[in-house]
Amino acid sequence: MSNEALVFVGTLTRGTPYLEGANGEGILVFVFDETTGRLTLQSKVKGVENPGYLSLHEGKACLYATAEVFGWNEGTVTAYAFDRHTGALTYINMQPTLGSITAWNTVDRSGRFLLVANYAHEPWNAEALPTENPGQAAVVYPIAENGGLKAPLCSVAHHGKGPAPIRQERPHPHCAVPSPDNRFVVVTDLGLDKVMSYRFENGMLTPAETPFVSLPPRSGPRHFVFCENGRSAYVINEMGSTVGHLNYDSRTGKLELVSLVSSLPADFTGRNDCADLHLSPDERFLYGSNRGHDSIVIFKVAAESGGLTLVGHVSTEGHWPRNFAISPSGRFVLVANQASDTIVIFRRDAETGLLQRIDKVDVGAPMCVKMCPRA
Repeated sequence: MSNEALVFVGTLTRGTPYLEGANGEGILVFVFDETTGRLTLQSKVKGVENPGYLSLHEGKACLYATAEVFGWNEGTVTAYAFDRHTGALTYINMQPTLGSITAWNTVDRSGRFLLVANYAHEPWNAEALPTENPGQAAVVYPIAENGGLKAPLCSVAHHGKGPAPIRQERPHPHCAVPSPDNRFVVVTDLGLDKVMSYRFENGMLTPAETPFVSLPPRSGPRHFVFCENGRSAYVINEMGSTVGHLNYDSRTGKLELVSLVSSLPADFTGRNDCADLHLSPDERFLYGSNRGHDSIVIFKVAAESGGLTLVGHVSTEGHWPRNFAISPSGRFVLVANQASDTIVIFRRDAETGLLQRIDKVDVGAPMCVKMCPRA
């Protein structure tokens, strides 16, 4: 097997009131050397609107990109095939997302379905009735044999609001994550301070017996990850700058908040919005990104309990780290600094979890980084 990885980067191509500096060129494809840590540009796909989040279907060699465009009544998700050696992308098809400001997509554990989360689903026309808008929080798409997306099979809507009048005036789903056994899907809702749990069977979503766990007011849950042991999970909270450790019952889908720890140093007082969250391949360390403090926070994960112990913070050497990826080997971390137009490459120490900066590549407004082994 090659000691290289394919890297796909979605970039901001159209500015929004909440995301400025649209210096992106579409979807960029790189080759990454897992020995030297060097990133080499291979190709670019232009003519795609704000591919803010990407996911990969390695089995079918396909990439899925959601369009996060402010002002659109409805977003889109686009399917591309990629060459397993060069990473070159070929358009397959596109589907509407039944909601707006589409923030997330991922392939389920079976490889048969794509899950999408819509951050916003309010009417842009303030006088329009809610029934006149798609309004769906999470959507499920069957994946065709060629990797293309069929029409939506199932969707769910969220209702209510949180205590913060600007960020939580209505539901704001941010991600939809399948459980390790693929029997449940978890949807974080920043607007409701809730992490929702749905049964997932043959592409259909129905509320779990315990349909959600509430987080402290103004937490703003954003990204979520499961441990493969099926017992622990973690959520990073954008507004509260915290990381929550949750117990997970794989029989019922019930989530229970065990602890909540800060993502920031105790002496930091500026603005911060947490963003991305990833476990190391061996699940001994948990990493999260701080936008404002501009750092990656590192926690050690207790083997039995799943509890978190702070290891430290590493500067991302750029501004507004929206997203990052751990390389397939686990030896490197690539951080997308959206507001400073850079991807910074760190070498990861598997024993300590610490990161050491080794390189920087200029990329206009990087929003999302995804990696897979190169054929």
